[in-house]
Amino acid sequence: MRSRPIILVTPSTQAKGVEMSDYSISLSNRYTDATLAAGGLPLIFPATTAKDVIAEMVRRSDGVMMTGGEDIDPELYGKELPPEIKKKAGPTEPERDIWEQTLIAEIFEQKKPLLGICRGHQMLNVALGGTLLVDIPTQVPKALNHRRSDRKSDPVHSIRIEKDSLFADIVGGETLEVNSTHHQAPGRMADRLRAVAVSEDGVIEAAELRDAKELPFCLTVQFHPERLVDKGKAYRQIFERFVAACAAPRRQ
Repeated sequence: MRSRPIILVTPSTQAKGVEMSDYSISLSNRYTDATLAAGGLPLIFPATTAKDVIAEMVRRSDGVMMTGGEDIDPELYGKELPPEIKKKAGPTEPERDIWEQTLIAEIFEQKKPLLGICRGHQMLNVALGGTLLVDIPTQVPKALNHRRSDRKSDPVHSIRIEKDSLFADIVGGETLEVNSTHHQAPGRMADRLRAVAVSEDGVIEAAELRDAKELPFCLTVQFHPERLVDKGKAYRQIFERFVAACAAPRRQ
């Protein structure tokens, strides 16, 4: 029996978790369920800033999934932003900001497949030198309502996908209906990334590397496909193609 590829999955953090009100990690089972259904074996990242541990976790894994969570500190990408814009951010996860940047550096150093979801989409852009929109309603004229937590598991708007992209190949088309539970999004894209999907108001909904050879697989999306896997094949195929890329070295 062929072993499942190990997928390192990043969690959110909580100042006071369920057990003993300790500083804790938190992760929706939707991510791990989608990973298992696609043939992967999820391994939860231990939320440490220790560089040697992060390097070993990446080395022992076949790919990395960076998940959703709280806002990224504007000081990492927008020091010159007006105070009235900065204050729109929050709550943040300062330690997670640190270890996710180290994690991304290791992913590129070790050339592991990467799938980024929501915050993961945003953090890759920040880590590679891009910026974020701190608050879409404030900064995007005539913005859609992207903060639809009342329908977090339902498609609420469409996105347009670049036809020459990995993303279009995965989902089998140039449009897709997506859910939307965010108020931030990539602003200026990092030089190494390109936007490959946008919503009708111009918000960047997916990104890939300009040089696809940098990693065996790299796709980040602003929406939450793990919550839509029962809605259609396109959403499942995001995880299936990612896991297949993670499994490829095991087949060689």
